[in-house]
Amino acid sequence: MTLQSVLGQGLAIIGVLLIGAAGVGLVRLPDVYNRANAATKAASLGLVCVLFGVVVLAPGVSAVVTLLVAIALQLFTVPIAGYKIAEAAHLSGAPLAPSTVRDERDAPGPEGEAGRVRHRAARTLSRPGAR
Repeated sequence: MTLQSVLGQGLAIIGVLLIGAAGVGLVRLPDVYNRANAATKAASLGLVCVLFGVVVLAPGVSAVVTLLVAIALQLFTVPIAGYKIAEAAHLSGAPLAPSTVRDERDAPGPEGEAGRVRHRAARTLSRPGAR
């Protein structure tokens, strides 16, 4: 076994374990916000580790370019998607876990209303011309 194969397989195994931890988090965590966090962070890091393992195991130019583009897209899109899922859950009124200490999204906004997201949603959903 060469150092390259050990390193590549090690990265792939770490990635698979992280993806497995994300799956366990989806089942075991108490609310949608924690689940979205587990899915976005652990799964994206796990996939990046697997892809880096493949880059190490198959170091061809086309494979490296393709996998680096996939890694970049993964790192740019998954956090935004996780944030938007949590924001949609908050707007729909999904409950927080009982162990949650505070909800910063419901803090008073600049105009005294509760939450900047609720304020923006109320502004965009109001009737045209109504103030």
